[in-house]
Amino acid sequence: MIQRVLGERYELEEKIGSGGMAEVYKAHDRLLARPVAVKILHAAYRSDVEFIERFHREAKSAARLTNTHIVSVYDVGEDDGDHYIVMEYVKSSTLKKKIQDEGPLDLLAAVSIAKDIADGLTHAHANNIVHCDIKPHNVLMTEDGHAKITDFGIARAVTESTLTYGGNVIGSVHYFSPEQARGGSITPKSDIYSLGIVLYEMLTNRLPFTGDNPVAIAMKHLEDEPIAPSRYRPQIPPMLESIICRAMSKSPEIRPSSFEMMQELGNVEKILMSSSEGTDPDATKVLKPTNIPPRRINRQGLGTTSKDDAKIKKTVPESKPFFKSKIFMFMMVFVLMIGFGVGIFAAFGNVMGNSETVVVPDVKGKQLALARQILEDGKLRVNVAETYDASVPAGQVVSQDPDVGKTVKSNRLVTIYVSKGGEEIEMPDLTGLAKSAAVERIQKLGLNLGSVYEKDSESEPGTVLSHDPNTGTKITRGQIIDLVVSRGVPQTQTQEVQQVTRKVTQVPDVASVNLSSAEESITGRGLKVGSITYQESQQTDGTIISQSPSANSEVDLDSYVDLVVARYVPPEPEPQPEPQPEPQPVDNYNDDNNSDTSAPVEPEPTREDSQPKGNY
Repeated sequence: MIQRVLGERYELEEKIGSGGMAEVYKAHDRLLARPVAVKILHAAYRSDVEFIERFHREAKSAARLTNTHIVSVYDVGEDDGDHYIVMEYVKSSTLKKKIQDEGPLDLLAAVSIAKDIADGLTHAHANNIVHCDIKPHNVLMTEDGHAKITDFGIARAVTESTLTYGGNVIGSVHYFSPEQARGGSITPKSDIYSLGIVLYEMLTNRLPFTGDNPVAIAMKHLEDEPIAPSRYRPQIPPMLESIICRAMSKSPEIRPSSFEMMQELGNVEKILMSSSEGTDPDATKVLKPTNIPPRRINRQGLGTTSKDDAKIKKTVPESKPFFKSKIFMFMMVFVLMIGFGVGIFAAFGNVMGNSETVVVPDVKGKQLALARQILEDGKLRVNVAETYDASVPAGQVVSQDPDVGKTVKSNRLVTIYVSKGGEEIEMPDLTGLAKSAAVERIQKLGLNLGSVYEKDSESEPGTVLSHDPNTGTKITRGQIIDLVVSRGVPQTQTQEVQQVTRKVTQVPDVASVNLSSAEESITGRGLKVGSITYQESQQTDGTIISQSPSANSEVDLDSYVDLVVARYVPPEPEPQPEPQPEPQPVDNYNDDNNSDTSAPVEPEPTREDSQPKGNY
């Protein structure tokens, strides 16, 4: 296959790489007589019509990119069913191999490489092309140490450690962005996230997220925050760490653009270069004239020695030099006095004459480079000081002096305090301390008290049982510390304990008293009058018939007492029996004056009788 010629133009010479999607060959371009790199897609993609169409479309788009930090795409085509792409041949190794060989890269070298990548991405993004798979494997290192991005046009189809959603490959799992992990829309900010991880890896020789499988790693991109790179390498400047943190933000809106990142990396590069030059013993130095021993000049213009001087002294009569004369001394004093006066006048005039005033702008929370630019644009000078502040990301301005809104003279020096992040300390052991002592210790360490939880324990109430983070954990000043303190031994829920823990009272006995007096008695015990129900009764009107709860029972304060009040109704009279007619007496008289009183009584007259009958 090495003897093969693609498109009657590209003569394959040797295989220089292989991947899960393509094989890479060094080839000779017969038409232009130059070496090229040719990627030939595996046969597995021949039947994927959609993939092949997208491959050709994106490769042709990438061919428009012309940037010193992008491997140029020359051509794309198909030969005997094999689809290939022709690119610039770079005789070098990948950035991944450089990291593996050299370990954590030099700070200046890592920043310079990242700036090159950002420059290439800026050009690509300006042409509406997103790489989608920025990683060290796709960055070639030239012999002079510069970086070139490769695989434009096929990035979405790169293989190893990739994930697919709906059949679309969207990037390498260790380097792709959260939006790629969830299968969301891809933007130029997705490349910035990947570049942040590449810079992280160059500086620490570690990947921010690892896992047992691609899905586990993808979930960490979505949910976890990376460990600050300065934890692995304290020499990383806060400004550089801030750039990495912003680039790796979960939210694309917070990430800088490729152009902004290139500028910020350029500022860091200048700072690192200036600091390295300051410690270089071979750096060019400017010597003052006084450092050079004076060489005497004789009248013939030749340098003389001490022996020559002795001869001259013998042959030439001594004359007092003019610069030692009184006239010269007087003139020097006069000139110095004039110069001193002029200097004072100029300085005073400059201060008095500088009537231009400016308002100090607000740069708090801004990145150092941006804050410096804002202040300098506002005709102010900048002094940078660093401070620890866990609440402000490293590289951002914590405070400034003079403060925001103050009116000062132009060219005034403004000191900005830039966060170095939280100062790292080791979490002390607070267990066994009283809560007040633990809180005092937390505050002295520059930490913040978070939540305080209570837990049943045999320890003295208020004693710290545990805390989060645990003892020995590396933490930063300003971090929140949660405490768990003892509530004491749990007590049995008896009536006596309930009286201690609850506010109780006794219900007064208001039976048979009038309503107003009952209400006073109830409220006087800290209770409330509940429902009042009237019930007909022969009890005195308005008096209490019954109550609930019952008298002398214990209830909580503010409980309600329901009352039943009498509404007097007089008793009904007892029914009287109907009166019976009294029998009328009958006189029994006869002629012979019979005195027998037991004689039978005559029957009652019938209706026909109008008068009773008797014996007369």
